[in-house]
Amino acid sequence: MASVTVRGWALWTVSLLNFAFVSISGADFIRFISFRAIYHNITGETTLCQDSIPWSVALQDSSVLGSLVVDLGLLALFITQHSLLAWSPVKQALQSLLGALNRTAYCFTTVLALQILMRYWQPVTSAPCLWSVRHAPWSIWLPLLCFSLHFLCWAIICSILMIFDYPELLGIKQVYYDCLGLGDPLSHKSPGAQRLLSHLRHPVCVELGVVLWLLPALSLDRLLLAGTLSTYLALAHSLDKQDLSYLCVQLNSKLQLFAEPHRGSADTSDHKHK
Repeated sequence: MASVTVRGWALWTVSLLNFAFVSISGADFIRFISFRAIYHNITGETTLCQDSIPWSVALQDSSVLGSLVVDLGLLALFITQHSLLAWSPVKQALQSLLGALNRTAYCFTTVLALQILMRYWQPVTSAPCLWSVRHAPWSIWLPLLCFSLHFLCWAIICSILMIFDYPELLGIKQVYYDCLGLGDPLSHKSPGAQRLLSHLRHPVCVELGVVLWLLPALSLDRLLLAGTLSTYLALAHSLDKQDLSYLCVQLNSKLQLFAEPHRGSADTSDHKHK
């Protein structure tokens, strides 16, 4: 019994430390993706690009090409880790090796790869921007509009992650179920939900697309980041009509659930009126 308790506490400690690491890294990712790029425009300190340099010269600059090679390598590292550990043979091998900590390990390595990408990312400042708004009044209003829309998108992303069972996504629920002897929490979901989750790798594709592309200035390295991640997000899931039908059924059931209290109160008032 003592060994089970020690094992349980060890699993909980690892999962909670991973939760803290993922949460801090999530805040870093928001800063990296959104606020750092918009901040330069809001403060007027736009040093993201050099419009005076022709593209023909910039694309032959060794510093520009070197930065793009480093950034492409960082993106390849993140995508390789994110896809390799989600590959069925690797996932099954890790499941047999790590057990309840399999999802925790996946989240930890994903966030670690993301931290490496953010720490060693090389901005390209010696090339023109693909677009850059620098003339009043849009030089003031567009960054503020981008900031507001980015904030809204991140709020939606956090809400969707909560709806999609955030503790299970981070591996906390797997540890909890394992300590109670309930098995894998995914096995308790309906076949439709299991099928949807197997096809929908990233439930926030649209919102991430907005924060990747909607900026007052788009530099060359940001084009590489947005283009690569957008392509990966588009190819990472395989939703079909059956998944869409399941989502529609679940949405209708939720709407009916919210409508029931109002229907009940209306029935009560009619009864009193009679």
